[in-house]
Amino acid sequence: MPRSIIAGIGKYLPERVVTNNDLLKYMDTSDEWIQERTGIKERRYAHRTEETTTTMGVEAAKIAIERAGITPQDIDFIVFATLCPDYYFPGCGVLVQRALKMKEIGALDVRNQCSGFVYALSVADQFIRTGTYKNILVIGAEKHSFGIDFSTRGRNVSVIFGDGAGAVVLQPATDEQSGILSTHLHSDGESAEILAMYNPGTHANHWKEEKYAAFDDAEIGQMFFSHNMIDQAQIFPYMDGPAVFKKAIVKFPEVINEALQKNGYTTKDLRLLIPHQANLRISQFVQQKLQLSDEQVYNNIQHYGNTTAASVPIALCEAWEKGKINKGDLVCLAAFGSGFTWASALLKW
Repeated sequence: MPRSIIAGIGKYLPERVVTNNDLLKYMDTSDEWIQERTGIKERRYAHRTEETTTTMGVEAAKIAIERAGITPQDIDFIVFATLCPDYYFPGCGVLVQRALKMKEIGALDVRNQCSGFVYALSVADQFIRTGTYKNILVIGAEKHSFGIDFSTRGRNVSVIFGDGAGAVVLQPATDEQSGILSTHLHSDGESAEILAMYNPGTHANHWKEEKYAAFDDAEIGQMFFSHNMIDQAQIFPYMDGPAVFKKAIVKFPEVINEALQKNGYTTKDLRLLIPHQANLRISQFVQQKLQLSDEQVYNNIQHYGNTTAASVPIALCEAWEKGKINKGDLVCLAAFGSGFTWASALLKW
């Protein structure tokens, strides 16, 4: 089976830069407090009404498609990874197909949060390897700024996240020396709720209370999204940061080593590790544990924050644009996030 190769790559970042000091108007925090815990200095926020998760993904896709030397009409499948789609449904994939006036091709939405892009890449890679499709557009995009808690109560989460998009075009490799060597996907749902957005949802935990036992289906259905949820700030993401950190620093190195060992390499062979930009402290811990040099790890969370599903393609694109990735280089992509899910992809550029 042919390998798949990244034939084109693009990124999009909103113009608005939001520094740590800019957040002081909303919450009790400081530049020092944020940098010490996350390494973040600033992030990008999308325009409130003129930019969406989809529109940012489209802009990144246009660049990737052009760099691949093809047109939107040549794309024969879309995989779109995000945790904050434009709509509850339908997903962003079909909105991209519409915006780029593509043929009536398949569009798949991947909801694996921070590891979404690597999961999406793995799915696309299998379609290429089996000969099902020849030009697959893979997008990771997020508009977090529209749904986070801008208050002191929510600062542990809200200071971390930013907006942006990245995209790649996958094609069959034309030589045996390049392409995605392997992908590795894992999950453990035992502690799913320690990093989650509970509402709105169909889990119905609220309705387990005895006082709601007499409510009929219609009454409960009307309260799928209630004023009570808003009043008690139950509509924002929740994260137990220390617990996530402890899990991430174990699973990140494991899945990176898994990819290297699968293909007969060691960390010394790695030209560049591009981790999902979750937290600079996590990346630094992983770098130290794997004994990688500063030149072997690419981080840009300092300037963009955590863009979850978009962070890996944005960082990959930026590293390539800066000349840090060249033909034949061994590159590892790795991510860890809500679920928990974690993944890696090893490729020869």
